[in-house]
Amino acid sequence: MTIKILPARLANQIAAGEVVERPASVVKELVENSLDSGATRIDIDIEKGGAKLIRVRDNGKGIVKDELGLALSRHATSKIHTLDDLEAIISLGFRGEALASISSVSRLTMTSRPATQEQAWSAYSEGREMQVKLQPAAHPIGTTVEVLDLFFNTPARRKFLRTEKTEFAHIDELLKRIALSRFDVTINVRHNGKLIKQYRAAKTDAQAEKRIAAVCGSAFVRHMLKIELEHQGLKLHGWITAPEGARQQSDLQYCYVNGRMMRDKLINHAIRQSYETSLRPDQFATYVLFIELDPHQVDVNVHPAKHEVRFHQARLVHDFIYQALSDALAQSAHIDKPEQTASAFHIESAHTESEAAPVEPSPQVSSQEYQAIESVPSYPGKADYQQTRDNLREARPRSEWNESRPTSKPKVTERYSEPAPSQREVKAYQELMQTPECDPIQAEQPKQEKTTEQAPLPVVEALGKAMHVVQGHYLVMGGKTGTCLVNLAKAEWLRVNGQLATHRGSLKSQPLLVPLSLKLDDELLDTANKLEPVLKVFGIELKARGSKALMIMGVPQPLRQQNLQQLLPDLLSYAASYVASEQPLDHVQLANWLSDQITQVKSDYTLSEAIQIIADIEQLWQGQLPLGDATFVRPVDFSATIAALEL
Repeated sequence: MTIKILPARLANQIAAGEVVERPASVVKELVENSLDSGATRIDIDIEKGGAKLIRVRDNGKGIVKDELGLALSRHATSKIHTLDDLEAIISLGFRGEALASISSVSRLTMTSRPATQEQAWSAYSEGREMQVKLQPAAHPIGTTVEVLDLFFNTPARRKFLRTEKTEFAHIDELLKRIALSRFDVTINVRHNGKLIKQYRAAKTDAQAEKRIAAVCGSAFVRHMLKIELEHQGLKLHGWITAPEGARQQSDLQYCYVNGRMMRDKLINHAIRQSYETSLRPDQFATYVLFIELDPHQVDVNVHPAKHEVRFHQARLVHDFIYQALSDALAQSAHIDKPEQTASAFHIESAHTESEAAPVEPSPQVSSQEYQAIESVPSYPGKADYQQTRDNLREARPRSEWNESRPTSKPKVTERYSEPAPSQREVKAYQELMQTPECDPIQAEQPKQEKTTEQAPLPVVEALGKAMHVVQGHYLVMGGKTGTCLVNLAKAEWLRVNGQLATHRGSLKSQPLLVPLSLKLDDELLDTANKLEPVLKVFGIELKARGSKALMIMGVPQPLRQQNLQQLLPDLLSYAASYVASEQPLDHVQLANWLSDQITQVKSDYTLSEAIQIIADIEQLWQGQLPLGDATFVRPVDFSATIAALEL
């Protein structure tokens, strides 16, 4: 076949296949042109989901008469002129294909008047002929683009349009994204003559919150955390939500790079990684984030629809986002739940349901076994031993609750809650805590005589299978060797302590993207210098900064989410007494002290969370759990209960 240059109208219709996917694509291109023109008000009229009419009117700069016809030509734009402009794009559009492509598959009318003209002019172009007709018109300063009968001349593509409701839903979602990207612009949306949405320009924080609530809902605003960080030319600002604001679908994830709507894989990965220890696999983070950087450091010309970008320093951007969000989540947990920073041993064991701190439950599936597998509680340091755990699970036979995992994920229909214990279980538990004797005659004796005559309880040989959580803090477990009760607060401590164990080698240090500076007195600086080898074993890297300060360069994963500016000085103060007395600081002592400081204990545990904790400590301790520790586990003696039943 002979090679020929494509006719202009055919080339435009081919380009329309990339630019104009559905009516929402037309709205996107036209609204972006309005924003590039400096508009502060945009009115959008839609009829029949955009298939009949799309009209976008703005109060921007407008287009002079001599350039109206040229604006409808392919590859005609005012936004770039040289290669240097292409390498530093700051506008939303730049290829000059949109209007030509849209006019090739519709009846397009563009009316505009700049401030320099007394008279407005209108340009009309229809379908394949592409002949632009100019005529005078009445119009205020700004531009109106009217698109009629989309795909009227390409019936094969028109039949692929969905219902009117579906197409307008796509337009509505698109305009939500645009509304969040430009708080300074008023956007009014009408469908079939009815005002559907009105986003008023926001000039104050309160007004901005109203717009966020209008797009993302009141639950987002209730749980949102404000982010603002700048480092080496990178700026990140916006809002994320605490883990309580997570959703079951990724419908509230809005990200912008230099004002451009984006769904970039690198950015999404960094955000997911920052939430990995806070959310379950079936939960999705919610956020509205803006990334700003030098336009020369990002290439926006890598995707036909401009949905993706390429960063010149991708790793720096990834780590910057991860560090900013991780620190914000850690600080919010520290502020909102100060009791969680206390040691596991400072928690009272007699919490009642009314006294416990309220914890908003997450949606759970109705199957208890599936919940036990899929629930991933938040705790520091999961990533350090994730690979080791997977290797051990492949080498060992799976436990009963792992084998019963369903082949398909059940549909979430209701919140799961632990069933309340029966009166018989409560009575048996109370008898257990009082350690009564079997002989009713001995029960009448004074307490002093009773305690002197009690026989010691047997040592727990194995934990067995988890069965029930009592009072939110104790896990009933049992097997062939008997039944025992596990203190989940101590189990949390053992989990953190297992992550900090150094007998298998030094902990891996993870560098901080933004090193933290510490101002210390001479004693603590001297302690830090003398303990440098020990701290390196624990993955804590410090660097001198002047004569009175240290820089925290890296920490192990368990400490990554902690308030390091408070934890590190406390650590050095604790170690100073050993340095002053010239006593060696044992690694076990240091690991125990750190575990006391960073262990976080919930006010109430579900069965699935308790099972996850037990699975973690069994993998970490590898058969060396302190089963003889009475603060961790105690055997259950049902002799009194059995005797009562036999009466």
